[in-house]
Amino acid sequence: MQSSNKTLPFAFAVAIFGIATYAGMDVAMKGLSLSLGAYNAMLWRSMLTVVLAAALYFWQRPRWPDNSVIKLHVWRGIVISIMAFLFFWGLKYLPVAEAIGLSFIAPLIALYLAAVILREHISGRSVAASIIGLVGAVIIVTGRLSGEYDEETGRGIAAILLSAVLYAYNLILQRQQALLAKPIEIAFFHNCTVIFLFGCLSPFLAVIPSIEFVPQIALAAILGLVSLMIMSWAYARAPANKLIPVEYTAFIWAAIFGWLVFEETVTVTTITGTLLIVCGCLVAALQKGAPVEHIESTAA
Repeated sequence: MQSSNKTLPFAFAVAIFGIATYAGMDVAMKGLSLSLGAYNAMLWRSMLTVVLAAALYFWQRPRWPDNSVIKLHVWRGIVISIMAFLFFWGLKYLPVAEAIGLSFIAPLIALYLAAVILREHISGRSVAASIIGLVGAVIIVTGRLSGEYDEETGRGIAAILLSAVLYAYNLILQRQQALLAKPIEIAFFHNCTVIFLFGCLSPFLAVIPSIEFVPQIALAAILGLVSLMIMSWAYARAPANKLIPVEYTAFIWAAIFGWLVFEETVTVTTITGTLLIVCGCLVAALQKGAPVEHIESTAA
């Protein structure tokens, strides 16, 4: 069915909430990565998430997806597994807000990947929105970078940047998935793929966490699952090029959560850059364009 322009502002608002929950998950995962290591943080969060996703998925008694759709689920799961591991490993060496700020090259890359892979039209307003958001991110990151990094921090920055490139591709896959499957199906197959990949290494790397980490693992699992489902819903109802600028709001949430949890300071440059990010999102959210196709999954 057709998704009209009237649904764009609502999809945009839902995506902002999805980014907020994802940023909350990042904070929870930073704490787990510092305590358990990036691998074990990913493994145990995904173990719990797949149980929750499976319960929701099979409770609906869905029709099993076609092989082509399963291949897309698995492929995105592989991309996300590598992307997430690199991000959470790098996050151990950087403040949350700074790490997310460095990852802001992803939306700009994804904007043009959407044109190449999805054949979506890039309007001048979409380009302007992304540039405004990127300028805001550059201001924030420039204000945080001191140039006094040790070798581990340098590797962390490299991991975050490589993760950002994969995240850009992930955004495009997210749009393709959202047009073919319901959010809970996407969440289930995504986490099954992660569990399989990380499970292969479990005999060598897995460490059973102590009971004190269970609440934090549960929080990360719930936030990650909710965010994945929310973003899948939004990307099914709006083109990727119109939703991509909302990714820049991640810095706002990261700055807030980083201050609350890790006592990371919020500077004048952070506030200035944040205002530009908000302006960029408003430019994207208020644009007009042709209706987009929204294909409902046939799964019950």
